[in-house]
Amino acid sequence: EWPDFCGLLKTLGNAELSANDWHWQIGLLRKWYQPQLERIYDSIETREADLEQLESIASRYATRERFLTELTLDPPSAAGDRAGDPLLDEDYLVLSTVHSAKGQEWDSVFVLNFSDGNFPSEFATGKPEAIEEERRLVYVAMTRAKRSLHLVAPLRYHVTQQRRDGDKHVFGARSRFMTDSLMATMQQRWFGRPDNAQPKLQPRTDKHIDVAGKLRQMW
Repeated sequence: EWPDFCGLLKTLGNAELSANDWHWQIGLLRKWYQPQLERIYDSIETREADLEQLESIASRYATRERFLTELTLDPPSAAGDRAGDPLLDEDYLVLSTVHSAKGQEWDSVFVLNFSDGNFPSEFATGKPEAIEEERRLVYVAMTRAKRSLHLVAPLRYHVTQQRRDGDKHVFGARSRFMTDSLMATMQQRWFGRPDNAQPKLQPRTDKHIDVAGKLRQMW
């Protein structure tokens, strides 16, 4: 191995080689290092792939100096190992459309924007058969829950940048699928600050701040 290493250094140090003709040197180094990988490490597939990727990246640089500079300033933070089994946290969130939820089940299900215009969609309210299809979709959404079902409906929708005299809001309409008899079987909860709640004011202070003086101190 030592004679091979000395021969490698002699080849790489040949002064007659052009400074721009250096890309083949990376491949030469990688081939020499291959037996060392097999000797030092048990599993070499990932390291082999990293070296091959490094050789490909080096081919994009015109000079050795530029390549080494970029590699020094922005080195890789981890090896490019092969993907394995996904690691899932104990608590994780699955986002799904109603159509994609068919055949699925979860312990807890939150159906968002459960108001008229979304359930049923405003684009499906013109025909009775379209409304019935929306009703079937609602059934699919509500039956995906094993333990708890939450239908989240906004009380207001804020409409911004669509009026000459400023923004506005409209009340959210209860879904026509939520009949009084169905509402009686559910627990209703409201979130957020009550409409009649007054914002808490900070106590008045007699402390004065010399703004002009502070500005003068800056220059």
